Amino acid sequence: MVHEVESFFGVYLLYNVNPKVGLKGRTYIGYTVDPNRRIKQHNTGVHAGGAYRTSGKGPWEMILIIHGFPNDISGLRFEWAWQHPDKSRRLKHLPKKSSKENQYDYRFRIVSEMLRLAPWNRLALTIRWLKQEFSRDFDPKRTPPLHMGIVYGPVKSKKVKPDKKKSKKDNSESSEDNDGDMITSPVRKHLHCGVCSKLVQSESTDLVGCYHPKCRMVSHITCLAKYFLSKSKEETTHILPVGGTCMRCSQPLLWGDIIRHKHGCYQSLTEETETDNNDDDEHWANELQSQIT
Repeated sequence: MVHEVESFFGVYLLYNVNPKVGLKGRTYIGYTVDPNRRIKQHNTGVHAGGAYRTSGKGPWEMILIIHGFPNDISGLRFEWAWQHPDKSRRLKHLPKKSSKENQYDYRFRIVSEMLRLAPWNRLALTIRWLKQEFSRDFDPKRTPPLHMGIVYGPVKSKKVKPDKKKSKKDNSESSEDNDGDMITSPVRKHLHCGVCSKLVQSESTDLVGCYHPKCRMVSHITCLAKYFLSKSKEETTHILPVGGTCMRCSQPLLWGDIIRHKHGCYQSLTEETETDNNDDDEHWANELQSQIT
């Protein structure tokens, strides 16, 4: 069964299955919003959109993909760090590839460490083995955080299409606001933040909400983040939580899933998740520029 995912942002690992000496066992790390299209491009060649380093060297198998990033920037930064652990400030402390390690073992060791380090260890990521015959068990000392799922099987990127019928129905009927009060206007324009209770507009870009069916909880993104952190048992200086419990329906929520349901609201935050990420950002930007030119 193929699992469909909306707003797909994933970083994948390719494995070369060409029996020729020097090619079999090679690996390649990339980023994609459509894994099925991307593997076809790699195996077809650079003229079809595949990467120069994989063109004419296949066939390649996409064996592992990490998905669930809140946006493309987050995914691209993860890709760059996985490709260049020796240049990433967060990964420089990791041992370099030993002579006894093949490329696959080395790449898997690095990503195992990455998933445990900030800022990635706080994202609602899914670790998906696309080819079970290539799957590996994580070292007990390098197991991913408990909120990250380890799954098996194919995945498909699903495009989000607006429901025109639902939109027309919502605009023509009155509904309840977040506190259960009836809105007399035919269009639901005003709501109350589930945390601070202040009146907010539904068109506001800094709003997030519960993604469980039938729950209408909405909140300012900063209010919900502070609320989840205040309820967390861990002592932390982070401004973004891993997740929490919806104050309206009492269902568990993962922060990364909340963000994906309100794509782009990270821009509303006035603070950085970390204050010392300039080094990685500079390397990442330079790498992208070199690829473009």
